Amino acid sequence: MRSFEVETRAQDGATIVAVAGSVDAVTSPRLSEALQAAATGGGHRVVVDLAGVTYVSSAGLRAILAGVKAARTAGGNLVVAAAQPQVRDVFELAGLTTIVAFHDEVAAAVAGLG
Repeated sequence: MRSFEVETRAQDGATIVAVAGSVDAVTSPRLSEALQAAATGGGHRVVVDLAGVTYVSSAGLRAILAGVKAARTAGGNLVVAAAQPQVRDVFELAGLTTIVAFHDEVAAAVAGLG
């Protein structure tokens, strides 16, 4: 089993969901729960910090897209920060970089939320 950690914290009026390890069919439900809670828990401005993610599968992509939908439905937004090149490539290959905004670092992502 691959390692996986998810941590949620507040920063400058946004909710940061920091993820580490592999996001796959086994771990994506935990990510999905964290993103749904962040998006609907009153902090509709969500940044997913993927700096510690080494692998993302289609299940991980679905979890993040569901988080985007939940945040936008709640009147906010969800963006991604600090994705490693191999992780960002998966989003690009799936054509999702037009749906989800990417930033090089968390501070820029928070600022990009407005």
